[in-house]
Amino acid sequence: MKKWTYSTLFCRNAIATTLLAGTLMAVGSASAYAETTLYVGMNGGTMQKMYEDYVFPPFEKANNVKIMVIPGTSSDVLAKVSASRENPQMNLMFLDDGLMYRAINMGLCTKTELQPEIKEQLYPSAHINDDMATAVSIGLTGLGYNTKMFKENGWDAPTSWNDLADPKYKGKLIFQSLPSSTFGLHAFLMFNRLHNGTEDNVNPGFKAWPDSVGKDVKVYIAGSSKLSEMVQTDEAGIFPITPTLVAAWKAKGIDVAYANPKEGSVTLFYTQCVVNKSQNQELTQKLANWVLSEQAQTLALEHASYIPVNSKVEGAGETKEELKQIGGYMKTAVTLDWDKINTNRPAWNKRWNREIE
Repeated sequence: MKKWTYSTLFCRNAIATTLLAGTLMAVGSASAYAETTLYVGMNGGTMQKMYEDYVFPPFEKANNVKIMVIPGTSSDVLAKVSASRENPQMNLMFLDDGLMYRAINMGLCTKTELQPEIKEQLYPSAHINDDMATAVSIGLTGLGYNTKMFKENGWDAPTSWNDLADPKYKGKLIFQSLPSSTFGLHAFLMFNRLHNGTEDNVNPGFKAWPDSVGKDVKVYIAGSSKLSEMVQTDEAGIFPITPTLVAAWKAKGIDVAYANPKEGSVTLFYTQCVVNKSQNQELTQKLANWVLSEQAQTLALEHASYIPVNSKVEGAGETKEELKQIGGYMKTAVTLDWDKINTNRPAWNKRWNREIE
């Protein structure tokens, strides 16, 4: 498995002083695009609200354009773009990294025309397939837990992926479905590895699941947009999640914490691509560049703790500490083999639906 280091991702710490207006002038002028609407497919919930409230408005104002979010899981977004591939309604789509590789192979993306300054600022790992897509944030899948519930029951924080099989969590484990969620896929594959499986052989995981983790699951969910509500109503006690989402929920006063499994969390890059054959390509390219700019990435870090792919973003105060904490997690993080996953996933999806749900 591939190991990551803090220096790999956060080696460049220059702090920006460029004014917001300056960058927006670079990514587009208002006069040429009156009355235009751009459609963006992305996850709902916390991500949608953050982009709609903070990241998109400066671009909308500078370019006299309306950005309409079409929410859905990565699988939903990919399915919608694929179904309308000859006349796509979406201009820009955001997908988990594994599904983005599939989208590129399906011919659904067109190359991102990065502005020279932004291209230079991005971490090398943010460039996907010669910029057919770009990462917009760095993530990790580990374990989240309801701190109020754990305290009331006298439970220690989870430390391993194998804790998902602990019978004390029966009826309090919420698990995202493997066919629709990267979080669920990651957690299952790490469980599979604990049973000596690999991305080439998931039989150990499927065989062990029903009598271990499967017995504890309260409900399988398609995505994580409602998970924070389930924590607040004490329906959810433990679940696969990212530290960035946990940080965003904690900021809202939700009793939740993140635990980094000793076997390693799983790297997760959230990515974007300009949809091939979509309308308003020039303006969509400008939007893609804005999302990657220092200013937009800083907004995403400040308001949702999204870990930036732009090396100019350093953070301040709590966000700076969050970057350091994520750097520690990255030292033991695991990168899965997406070529093998994408080859095998259709068969896994069918098996999951047949044997698990």
